[in-house]
Amino acid sequence: MNPLTSIKGSIVTGLVLAIAISLALTATAGGDLGLHATLVGRWFHILSGFMWIGLLWYFNVVQIPGLAAAAADQGGPGGAGVAKYIAPRALLWFRWAAVATWVTGAYYLLFGYGSVETLNKAFTLQEGFRTIGVGAWLGTIMALNVWIFIWPNQKKILGVVAATDAEKAVARKVAMLASRTNFVLSIPMLLCMGAQSHGLPF
Repeated sequence: MNPLTSIKGSIVTGLVLAIAISLALTATAGGDLGLHATLVGRWFHILSGFMWIGLLWYFNVVQIPGLAAAAADQGGPGGAGVAKYIAPRALLWFRWAAVATWVTGAYYLLFGYGSVETLNKAFTLQEGFRTIGVGAWLGTIMALNVWIFIWPNQKKILGVVAATDAEKAVARKVAMLASRTNFVLSIPMLLCMGAQSHGLPF
């Protein structure tokens, strides 16, 4: 069976390929195995972050404007297919990728940089950790937005929980504004993450 015909097969193939490349690079450098716990933690942080932020950008750049255009298209196919089949699946990956990104980020602060003290320095914005700390705070706010505002309101919109038409209208507005807030926050958050890992630990 071709692994590229399923998402699970594709993910497993990508992971196996990444491990094989890491082993090959380690062997050519003559060092120990390159996949130690800290590196794997950072790797999973990056992977889950790509999934989370990628879906966030998809929602804001593609799905929200697309559904608005579908609603305005009199006699068109509408957005029922997206709401029924695509949005629930995307939101499942979105909300759990947010959790995975936050947890693996905290893990990396604890073990990649050193200790609970490091985590404290980042979240209290102490010198040397301000950049990663600001990024961590932005990521924390964004993760809370997902679980406190976006997902509970999306459950009403998608019919996962019962809601009147008036409640759904309010839920649409709250979910959109929370999602748009995360979209905006993702831009400086990504700046902070990139700056910290590329030698600008202010």
